[in-house]
Amino acid sequence: MTHYAASTPQHREGNQRVDTSEAISATAVAALADRRLDWRHKAVPANANGNTHAEFLAARHTLADLQTPLLTLDAQALDANADRLADWCAHKGVLLAPHGKTTMSPQLWTEQLNRGAWGITLANFAQLRVAREFGVQNLQLANSLTDPHAVRWVADQDSTILSWVDSVETVAVIERTLAGTDSVLDVLVELGAHGGRTGARGVDAALEVAWAVDAAEHLRLVGVSGYEGSLAHTADDAGLAAVRGYLADMRLLHEELLAARLYGSASVFITAGGSAYFDDVVTVLSPCISTGAEMGDPAVDVMIRSGAYIIHDDGFYRGISPFSREGNEPFTPGMYGWARVVSQPEPGLAILDAGKRDLPFDEGLPEPQFIGPVLGGAMEPLVGAEITSVNDQHSFMTFNPETTTVRPGDVVRLGLSHPCTAFDKWTVIPVLASTGSAERPGDQTVVDLIHTFF
Repeated sequence: MTHYAASTPQHREGNQRVDTSEAISATAVAALADRRLDWRHKAVPANANGNTHAEFLAARHTLADLQTPLLTLDAQALDANADRLADWCAHKGVLLAPHGKTTMSPQLWTEQLNRGAWGITLANFAQLRVAREFGVQNLQLANSLTDPHAVRWVADQDSTILSWVDSVETVAVIERTLAGTDSVLDVLVELGAHGGRTGARGVDAALEVAWAVDAAEHLRLVGVSGYEGSLAHTADDAGLAAVRGYLADMRLLHEELLAARLYGSASVFITAGGSAYFDDVVTVLSPCISTGAEMGDPAVDVMIRSGAYIIHDDGFYRGISPFSREGNEPFTPGMYGWARVVSQPEPGLAILDAGKRDLPFDEGLPEPQFIGPVLGGAMEPLVGAEITSVNDQHSFMTFNPETTTVRPGDVVRLGLSHPCTAFDKWTVIPVLASTGSAERPGDQTVVDLIHTFF
């Protein structure tokens, strides 16, 4: 397996740097190289059926050996993006617990952990089970535990698993489930907002939840959590005002919890921040960071949970990422779709062999970028073309027939929007040495295969 440029694994805990060499099982991740590739992996060509992952890479396959429809990753972009946010977090003095549900790839989690991430954030019980199977030690469940099976499973794990609570009723569910045991779960009280997703609606409601945790036998309060991304979808004044106002309420809640001595740990977290507004999270919440040296207060760390940044995109995140705004140098798009023209039934219309089952479409349709006669061959910019709709297995591409020639069999490279709904469509994703996003792409060597577990 290819390892992208990695630094010594470590993270900050209670404002201290500590080794995280065992943050994930290197043995379990390395064992992916022994997996057999076959008809269940649609990115794998038929002539490689039965090869192991390691054998496939040893054969030095290139893009030309693959077939459409296809999703590929750019090794150089993954490296650059992972390094950049890790460096930014270190400079700002905040922790990073990337949301692993974006990729569900232990290989990419390893790259994030190797660059200093505190741990991995996940969204549900099934995802936690994947992470523990690969030995991830520090986990955050960005959700509440209300399934008794999940509660008991978390209580039995020999690892750090933080979860969220947003109601007195949720506290009661966990208490009932763990009655008669000596288990204690670490939880963060989640602050929500009107029109948002989960979370106690307002600081007063969140304080009520915190008091319930304080009275509980099987829970310990270790922080404040929230998600600002559901409150805005733009980076205009109105969107940013909603985000910043919500984050100010998170800070107020934390200050109220400190004053009431409701934290049950010497080290606590304030966590927010997807891949769209992490700069605002740090600006508003970083004044809360503390060593806890004064008056016996706990040490406080701010933790962001950006997940899409390592892949980035040519759509939603390209437009809204903090590194794309205000003249900053953006992250590098790290994924591309490849589709073949299967029909050119009328002037100005081409039907491609990739659809909803292959490519993301929820945050914008794919973007035609280049076209060429063969996969892995020379390509030319595809100017003025547009994907207007997608079916399960097809995309509708319009173009100007007076300036552009499109024939059945031609291959189109597509820029994609939203990595979270790209990865879940592929069990194996080839990583190319470079896709040359700013150049005319040609053939590239497959340097790794990324396995996903959705």
